[in-house]
Amino acid sequence: MIVRSTAEITGTERDVAGEGWRSKRIVLGGDGVGFSFHETTIDAGTVHVFHYVHHVEAVWLIEGDGTLTDLDNDVTYELGPGSMYLLDGHERHRLEARTRMRMMCVFNPPVTGQEVHDSNGVYPLVHAAIGG
Repeated sequence: MIVRSTAEITGTERDVAGEGWRSKRIVLGGDGVGFSFHETTIDAGTVHVFHYVHHVEAVWLIEGDGTLTDLDNDVTYELGPGSMYLLDGHERHRLEARTRMRMMCVFNPPVTGQEVHDSNGVYPLVHAAIGG
């Protein structure tokens, strides 16, 4: 059994931030469970383009509002608390946060915690050691 709080993750290597976003990686590939689980915040007024070519991502928005644009199909969705989206087709997407957005995210395959978005918003596929 694994029990963790976001308070104990804050300020550790599991607490990763970039310009306009922060991701607290609660479960990572090294935990050996086949997925990773993150609390992610997106700052109000920011725009981010992501493309997870190696991962499927499910996102549940807990607070905040903004838009999600599927850049592959030119469709825009309004997001608010309780919204969920699933990137099951590896869609390039843009998030525009009108207010601070806090969301819970699941990645499969799991991320290791060492990934950073490249210039195209892509995470590389990094294999995690089991355990840790």
